Amino acid sequence: MLKGMSKERTLTPNECKALKKSFGEYVRKRRKVIGLSQEALGFECGLHRTYIGSIERGETNLSLENMAVLAISLRCEIRDFIPSLKDIRSR
Repeated sequence: MLKGMSKERTLTPNECKALKKSFGEYVRKRRKVIGLSQEALGFECGLHRTYIGSIERGETNLSLENMAVLAISLRCEIRDFIPSLKDIRSR
């Protein structure tokens, strides 16, 4: 942690994991609602099927560009992917 930063301004490893997991769960849910396979979503996004799987399992820390491409392909907004930090911190 940087000098002068309080713990409230950082995420613990468990909070980071919960954030990625929640993001991935939303991607999976939205993909299924639309009726796409991981492979079809990957094709639409220009991302590999295995990368889509790692996103859905919460193993990947995505770039903003990839979030935008996913949002476009899943017909939603980037903000829809992001859970409340209060929810993440209360887990």
